[in-house]
Amino acid sequence: MSDWPPKPENETQNTQQNSQQQPTGNEWKLLEKVVLASVVEQRRARRWGIFFKFLTFAYILFILVALGKSCSTASTDDVGSIGSHIAVVDIVGTIAADKQSVNSTNTIRSLKKAFENKQSKAVVLNINSPGGSPVQSDEIWQEIQYLKKQHTDKKIYAVIGDTGASGAYYIASAADEIIVNPSSLVGSIGVIMPNYGVNGLMQKLGVEDRTMTSGENKAILSMTQPVDPAQKAHVQGVLDNVHDHFINAVKQGRGKKLKSNDPAIFSGLFWTGEQAVKLGIADRVGSLNTLKRELKTDKAVNYTIEYSPFDSVLGRMGSSIGQGFASSLSQQVQSENQTKLQ
Repeated sequence: MSDWPPKPENETQNTQQNSQQQPTGNEWKLLEKVVLASVVEQRRARRWGIFFKFLTFAYILFILVALGKSCSTASTDDVGSIGSHIAVVDIVGTIAADKQSVNSTNTIRSLKKAFENKQSKAVVLNINSPGGSPVQSDEIWQEIQYLKKQHTDKKIYAVIGDTGASGAYYIASAADEIIVNPSSLVGSIGVIMPNYGVNGLMQKLGVEDRTMTSGENKAILSMTQPVDPAQKAHVQGVLDNVHDHFINAVKQGRGKKLKSNDPAIFSGLFWTGEQAVKLGIADRVGSLNTLKRELKTDKAVNYTIEYSPFDSVLGRMGSSIGQGFASSLSQQVQSENQTKLQ
């Protein structure tokens, strides 16, 4: 039979049963402790999980760095155990301020290590470069002159491979001797600033130049405007001044070794190694191997400090991991402090 409508005596019985099922004060406290203990354990497990993840990333990072170092240029930290050797510094590729190119910062550091090592019998500039930045080239040139004065007992040679032109020759002229292959391309003592005019093309395409400047010469050498004679003369004066620095460096470095006063030497022309020797802009034909035989050593250690994108990526990865771990740990501490305050 249906219990509806409910009878008063049934309601009284249900109320008594519910009151009997409700936990007492001690039971509530026990239940609260169990729940809080579970929360604390979960937080502890999460914190340890973050810690072990960090250790895993650190271990992987260490392995990757070790592999990267093993694939890079041999370390010069323990060259003392190698004994007497030739210290080699590469001038290979374009000379520029960026890290991927031959730059003065890394090259100067390499040269200092090469000169300061007591086991190095001589320093060799291994050159295969078309040139580049006159500023970077001059900074390296200046440092070579300084190091030569500090280490008068140690000669520096420039060994030119395929090409030693423009800024690369600028650097080579600081060496005590320039050694070339008969077919090397040597010289190109000059300065260049490329520029193009596209005004006619823009008119055909219907493109209008709306460049705005503050300063009448701010748009100097604009590709979209005709060349102003006064501006052209100014730029030419700048290039001539830089060219004079180049010429003076070569004359100071080569001195009386230059066998010709022909202005063509400084006109931007380049020659073969054989022709360069005849002009006096190089000393003799040879190679690193012939130099080893002359100095009576078969050991050559490369001191070149090179930019490694691999190391850069690892550095950023390590920084990100460290920041992430610190952030997670900070959040955990703040959360626990809030729980204690509550």
